[in-house]
Amino acid sequence: MSGCPVNHGENIVQEEGAQLDFSKDMSYGDYLKLDQVLSAQHPLSPEHNEMLFIVQHQTSELWMKLMLHELQAAVANVAADRLPEAFKMLARVSRIMEQLVHAWDVLGTMTPPEYTAIRPYLSNSSGFQSAQYRRIEFMLGNKNAAMLKPHAHRPDLLAQVEEAYRAPSLYDEALRLIARRGITVPQAALERDWTLPYAADEGVKAAWLEVYRAPEKHWDLYQMAEELVDLEDAFRLWRFRHVTTVERVIGFKRGTGGTGGVSYLRKMLDVVLFPELWTLRTEL
Repeated sequence: MSGCPVNHGENIVQEEGAQLDFSKDMSYGDYLKLDQVLSAQHPLSPEHNEMLFIVQHQTSELWMKLMLHELQAAVANVAADRLPEAFKMLARVSRIMEQLVHAWDVLGTMTPPEYTAIRPYLSNSSGFQSAQYRRIEFMLGNKNAAMLKPHAHRPDLLAQVEEAYRAPSLYDEALRLIARRGITVPQAALERDWTLPYAADEGVKAAWLEVYRAPEKHWDLYQMAEELVDLEDAFRLWRFRHVTTVERVIGFKRGTGGTGGVSYLRKMLDVVLFPELWTLRTEL
């Protein structure tokens, strides 16, 4: 058969009415600023595997950016009694955490010798220094003044981290919410120093038990509680996969940022963000 070859792909696109010439209009790459995003990977070592390390952490930071976007809006909506909107955002945060959990599976393909080859090029840089991660921790209630220090060299980032440090956490706003609904919450839990980590309170557990023992009466508060449990469940998985991946790749060496590495991360597994929502289950 003679003649010019047929470009079936182009014909299909044209039949569907899709535009092929983007010389005058915004394209996919223009909208997403892909030139900037895809040119932000600059390995410092000659090692093939450093690209994996960079992309893993950059994509995690992008997911955390979205997580913060959703968390900030969720906290504002809880404070304003707009619970359906808050529930949607909190559910999305839990799904984002699932993406971050699976990201560790990819990094786990890096073997100890491969990581050892790039480690000297990392200097003291470490995920421990992530300002976005620290803001997430603070917004979820794990406050620690010492964690401001790694950001002191960047006043702009320090200001953002300090804002989350000094503000009521998501759980603080949830407790204010149930108090506004007429359920007794200890005053010490409602008017406290927001810069301190939350401490479990029997009176707060009693308040949540009232919700759980009559879910049909307090349905939106009951749903709020379960959204928080989903969120902490996902966060625990994220932390656990972090620990196991680090142990798999570097063993018990110290972290590049000066932490104890696995030993430090294992301590973080013991942190409970919303304690009464877990302990009350024994009494139901």
